[in-house]
Amino acid sequence: MDSNLSTHKPSEYEGIAAQFAAAKKAQAEQLATSRSRDSMVRKRNLQQKSAFKYSHGLLVSLLLFFVYLHGVGIFLFTKGFLLTRLMLGQQSSCEISPLQEYARHGSLWAGNADGAGCWHPKSFDKAIIIVIDALRYDFTIPFEPKDNSAPAFLFHNAFTTPYTVASQTPKNAVLLPFIADPPTTTLQRLKGLTTGTLPTFIDAGSNFAGTSIEEDNLISQMKSLGKRMAFMGDDTWMALFPGMFEPEMEHPYESLNVWDLHTVDNGVTEHIFPLLHPANQTKWDIAIGHYLGVDHAGHRYGPDHPAMAEKLKQMDSIVQRLMESIDDKTLLVVMGDHGMDPKGDHGGESQGEVEAALWLYSKKPIWGEFPKELPPNGGGRGAGSDGVRSVAQIDLVPTLSLLLGLPIPFNNLGAPIAEAFIGNGDVQGLKNLVQVSRLTAAQIKRYQKEYTVEGGDVETDDSILARWSSGQEKWEASQIKSEKTTRLEWISVFADFSSYQEQTLKACRDVWASFDLISMAAGIIVLVGSVVTLAVYARGFSGDPTELTDTIITRMLKGLSVGAVSSVIAGFLLEEQTLGLSRIRMMLFSTSIGVIFGFFSATIHAHKRLKNVLPTSGWGVLSVIFTVTHSLIFASNSFTIWEDHILIYFLCTFAIGGLITSQRREDLAQRMLGSYHSVVFFILTRIAAFSKLCREEQMPHCESTFYASATSSVSAPWSLALLFVMAVILPSIVKSFYSGSNSYHGPASITIGWAFRAGLFLNAFYWLIDSADNGRWLEVPEALFKSSKITIAQIVLLMGFIAGSVAYAWATLCLSVEIEDKKSEMITDAHGKITSESGKSVLLLGYANVHGSRYLLLVVPWSLSLILLQKPMGGASMGILLWQILSLLEIIDCNDLSDSAIGPIVLGLLGNSHFFSTGHQATLSSIQWDSAFIPFTSTRYPWAPLLVIGNTIGPQVLTALAVPLIALWKASPKKAGLLGSVGVSGATHMLYHAVITLSSVVCAGHLRRHLMLYRIFSPRFMLGALVLLGVDIIVSLVAVGGVRWNTLAVADIFGI
Repeated sequence: MDSNLSTHKPSEYEGIAAQFAAAKKAQAEQLATSRSRDSMVRKRNLQQKSAFKYSHGLLVSLLLFFVYLHGVGIFLFTKGFLLTRLMLGQQSSCEISPLQEYARHGSLWAGNADGAGCWHPKSFDKAIIIVIDALRYDFTIPFEPKDNSAPAFLFHNAFTTPYTVASQTPKNAVLLPFIADPPTTTLQRLKGLTTGTLPTFIDAGSNFAGTSIEEDNLISQMKSLGKRMAFMGDDTWMALFPGMFEPEMEHPYESLNVWDLHTVDNGVTEHIFPLLHPANQTKWDIAIGHYLGVDHAGHRYGPDHPAMAEKLKQMDSIVQRLMESIDDKTLLVVMGDHGMDPKGDHGGESQGEVEAALWLYSKKPIWGEFPKELPPNGGGRGAGSDGVRSVAQIDLVPTLSLLLGLPIPFNNLGAPIAEAFIGNGDVQGLKNLVQVSRLTAAQIKRYQKEYTVEGGDVETDDSILARWSSGQEKWEASQIKSEKTTRLEWISVFADFSSYQEQTLKACRDVWASFDLISMAAGIIVLVGSVVTLAVYARGFSGDPTELTDTIITRMLKGLSVGAVSSVIAGFLLEEQTLGLSRIRMMLFSTSIGVIFGFFSATIHAHKRLKNVLPTSGWGVLSVIFTVTHSLIFASNSFTIWEDHILIYFLCTFAIGGLITSQRREDLAQRMLGSYHSVVFFILTRIAAFSKLCREEQMPHCESTFYASATSSVSAPWSLALLFVMAVILPSIVKSFYSGSNSYHGPASITIGWAFRAGLFLNAFYWLIDSADNGRWLEVPEALFKSSKITIAQIVLLMGFIAGSVAYAWATLCLSVEIEDKKSEMITDAHGKITSESGKSVLLLGYANVHGSRYLLLVVPWSLSLILLQKPMGGASMGILLWQILSLLEIIDCNDLSDSAIGPIVLGLLGNSHFFSTGHQATLSSIQWDSAFIPFTSTRYPWAPLLVIGNTIGPQVLTALAVPLIALWKASPKKAGLLGSVGVSGATHMLYHAVITLSSVVCAGHLRRHLMLYRIFSPRFMLGALVLLGVDIIVSLVAVGGVRWNTLAVADIFGI
């Protein structure tokens, strides 16, 4: 047996070895082939990824060229539209009186040698100037309802001392409405209160970037005459008047933290009263205190709130202490720099915002009454409440100057306050009033003359000069008559000089409402060019436009270079006056025109790819109608005022159109889904419209619901419940959109189910703590509330903007693999192991929406942070906006509209509509400055302005971020030209906002002489510019930029 085995063994082994070797060789060849094929696939994938990265970089660069055009166009128009005036460097001095050339009868006052006054005998040696920020005039007058219908507010009868003293001892105190020139922001009001000049509209944007005042002003005059000045309060004064105050008596406090009601006020009180101690009387001449608590209470709570009543009572007690602490030689001035609107905000020109209070007090009887023979309010002063005589804020400048023996600042345009110089109203008092009025008018005349010499254009017609001549003739006649001049004759002289001042002031207002038309036209030309180029790129090319991006950018760069060289040559050959633009503006204009021509040269090169820009489909026509109609409303102040309502009608129209077209779909599932989301979109639009903040011009046809009441800046307690409801249901709603395409897998469940929900609850708790702090619901230290809020806010912002973006960049696809048996027959072996002899089927869940489901992981975290930046009603509106975006995507998909312009356009309409429902209007006073302090206790740059911008245009930021979803939602992973579709969607969205901004620019320029220019058209242009640039940056860098990581993640699995 062994022998047989031995005999057969070699041959069998050889056969087995041969078979093994053949199998091994085949396996090696198969492995080599597989490796070669895998290597080729990897190489091809790498090449495709490199090509994609290159194309993506070109697309982002092209969009940034459009951003450049928009920025240049807005800059050029702004420099010509937002007005500036010529600043004169001349300084008034004691030695040179403006009346020297008119001194024909008698000698001029020359008492400055012994400190008795410069141009006029002084009345006081010292002054205490108290600025109570936002002290509205009606805060100081008693409230006595005439009938039961008159409402009583909490601010009533809380600050009673000024009115009581002025009523009981009118010789010692005078209380007047104090009319501010808009814009009613603190920095601009301080300029007017110290220089006596008028602001221009460009000053409105400088409230938080003050620079030192170079013009002649009260503070510099005091310093030049050796006055020792103490200051405590709002640190804005330090930026305006650096080095003017005594270092040991300088106590500035941060002014922008509207959440803090007490730190500044307590600091002022702590430092001002020790100065008034008899032992310290010789250390100072002028003491200035700037209280901020009333202003901050208004911003935080509104005027009708217990905190406002407490602040006013505190100011009342401080004024009483000041009255007791001064002597006969000290003037006490208490004033507001501006007022506030019914919500506690300011910046505009409503009566509540411009009507502050002025109270002058002296222990010696010095004040008088305005002559009853004259109208109480001159043409340049405006009227106070209920017809009470009012004075302009610039009138304080010559008044204080003459009362304290100072020269009137050279640029002053104000008039002396009659009550301060008329005395008993007898002949002698009227003569004194005429003297100061003539002196002030002469200084204004001197300023007008110098302004013209320096190149300004202050034209005064013969009728204005006739008032001066008439007053001067009557004055000379009175000097001849001497003591025989009657009271009525003195009043006539005063009326002439007063009229001259008022009419000159009006002429200056008209002249400084001049515009640089060349710069404005250049800006409009660039914006028009940018709109045309965007329209051609977004809707004028057939096929994938990214195939042309390389050529377009090359031509645009060449055009930019040619424009730059042309500008330099023109700058050498021609003067700026000939060019009409400064060299910098000319360079920007030339390069922009070069870029535009470069683009069109590329379109000529690719003329075979051009198609008709005008739409041919119904949805395309509706897109144009929405855009054009929206842009045309800015030609009318009435339509502009009601823009929020008009946008609601647009969105409802789209929802109805979506319902109609969805009903025409043959597929039942598509028909039902499209109809359902159209109805949801319509209902959500109407719900969001419930949240609104009415602007002054809409009253009484509008009722605000954003805050607890029309006179409050505090959110209603019930709105907090919306945030908790949103935290419960909004993540589930987002999840339902993922579940529709079986995409709720992997990072989606973590981002939405856990992180998003937790962030929303933290957001709700933040605003709950804030409301508990505002309403003092709990006896908890304020510091604990504040630290808790800030910690929560910082966590939510980090979760959304930082962690959310990082997680998105590294996230996997929202996919899940499910293996199913083809047959159900199972076999159990002897060991109990279950096996199947049938084949397996592999299901890839989430494949149908692999692009959209992953990109949404960027939108959701950003929406979380943007929700935090809004107040409770605004946060609820942002949650509705996210829901509407998702419903819009389903409507677009069900109706095969991903290539239509309607998707990006409706996103633009949604962003602009929710701008209004988040408690904003196109007015300066509706800016929610307190959003800068949501995650901080003090002003932090650059974060503070970025937070305010995020609060203001948060809805537009979110919709801009969602634009790529129009192309990506439920798009096949293998769809060709997907990057081009994303670029077209982004360019279309930018085009919509560019058209809206261009229209607001053109209408503001065309209506530059309109009565409502600064109240309606200018703020809307400024809003449009901010929105356009914000949307441009988000679309170019964040949205289209973020598509890079999304596409590469998909390419790792499915290739490109």
